[in-house]
Amino acid sequence: MLALALAVQSDPMPSFWELTKSGGPLMIPLGLCSVVALTFAIERALRLRSAALGSDSFARTLIQAVQAQGAAQAIPLCDATRTPLARVLRTALEHRGESREERERRVEDVATLEVKKLQAQLRPLYLVYLVAPLLGLLGTVWGMILAFATIAMRGGMGKPGLLAEGVYQALVTTAAGLAIAIPTVVVYFWLKGRIERFARRTESWYHELDRGLGGQGA
Repeated sequence: MLALALAVQSDPMPSFWELTKSGGPLMIPLGLCSVVALTFAIERALRLRSAALGSDSFARTLIQAVQAQGAAQAIPLCDATRTPLARVLRTALEHRGESREERERRVEDVATLEVKKLQAQLRPLYLVYLVAPLLGLLGTVWGMILAFATIAMRGGMGKPGLLAEGVYQALVTTAAGLAIAIPTVVVYFWLKGRIERFARRTESWYHELDRGLGGQGA
């Protein structure tokens, strides 16, 4: 046991930088993937806040304005806000004179377009989630090829140390790919959940506004 402890102390685990270098050239695109994922995750988290999509307080203020001053006077509130929720509710106000079915169809078209635009902006995260593990696997396969080639050229049969070193280096890229992909996919579905909640909130506020318009338009 003492000999094992001394061996561990004399051969510490490599540092993060040493692990990164041992992964080879494929660590460069993996590093770019991590930068892209982090950048888009932060940017999308800020853009998909409730205040940026359209707050409940704005919707309440708009409905109160419709009830107190009429639909025409409430439209400037939507123009001043310029959020996805405001654009959807503005569509309902613009088509207040049409039948309920026609107005709902137009609102649904605009709401669907807004949701699709928000979801399309998550594609870089989804791409990183797909590509990072594949790059890691490619690095592992390439590393294994190099390891076995080294053994063959150096006559390394019966020398497991040569193979162990090559396998250790090859597996670094797989670990890196998974370390990037796992948090990326978690963030992707978390942000997608925000968009789905926004869609449900928008539908709820539209029905509330529809009742404020009297159902059939004004």
